[in-house]
Amino acid sequence: MGTLKKNTNIHSSAKIFGTSSIGDNSVVLENVVLGYPEHSILTNLLEKGMRTEEAEYTGCTIGSNSFIRPNTTIFSNVRTGNNFRTGHNCMIRENTSIGDNVLIGTNVIIDGNVTIGDNVSIQGNVYIPTHVKIEDNVFIGPCAVLANDKYPIRKEYNPEGPIIRKGASIGANTTILPGVEIGEGAMVAGGALVTKNVPAWKLAIGCPAEIKELNEELQTLNKI
Repeated sequence: MGTLKKNTNIHSSAKIFGTSSIGDNSVVLENVVLGYPEHSILTNLLEKGMRTEEAEYTGCTIGSNSFIRPNTTIFSNVRTGNNFRTGHNCMIRENTSIGDNVLIGTNVIIDGNVTIGDNVSIQGNVYIPTHVKIEDNVFIGPCAVLANDKYPIRKEYNPEGPIIRKGASIGANTTILPGVEIGEGAMVAGGALVTKNVPAWKLAIGCPAEIKELNEELQTLNKI
């Protein structure tokens, strides 16, 4: 069991590993797993014949006023800000940094080594691979997929995830290819396949996406 601050409400079925910390006034519901050991830590523990419940290693840090819904798993070396919320069944892997006022929706997978800013809303069934950067006030609609490998298992390639700049909005069922940058305030229409950078305050629409002008009335930062 890690460190619990005042007025935390932890369901009896939740499991907390390593030196995890949960902030004040937080709720952790059924079957949540916090601080689960990343692969290198887990392998080391197994080699030593140690139980994960007994081991001392860096767990996760959850900010104050957080609400973590059932069956969420958050790995070691994850840090969230205050007012963090999850849907059901989401997974956040190691070395992920999350700012304040962030929602990670139901069934979202964040595969680790990801940076997420403040005031971000990630809707259900989104997939985020490693090496992605998401800045402040970003909205990502349901079932969007980000990719980080241009040549999956065919040739050597260093993973390079997309960069989503401040205030961008990503529509439902969008696919964003490796290394693509979505500019500040840009919008990506639902179902778009984004293969190239989207300039700030522009609209990407279609498959493959074409860059269009963004209506002036939509040229404002997201209110999240």
